[in-house]
Amino acid sequence: MADAIELKTAPADFRFPTTNQTRHCFTRYIEFHRCLAAKGEESNQCEKFAKYYCSLCPGEWIDKWNEQRENGTFPGPL
Repeated sequence: MADAIELKTAPADFRFPTTNQTRHCFTRYIEFHRCLAAKGEESNQCEKFAKYYCSLCPGEWIDKWNEQRENGTFPGPL
């Protein structure tokens, strides 16, 4: 039997006090990619940010942002 995956949401963040988590999602996505740029792809220190944005962001957004990053058209500050 395969190992069970434990799903958790990102911890509360005082920067995002409202129930709309759009900015929280976007910020965590950016934090993850900034961490990768600073620490390298091999670093495990960025993994928590990936878990956060994956739990907050719709999959369609992540796919779109990944495509935009690959094309050099991502609107955020990476």
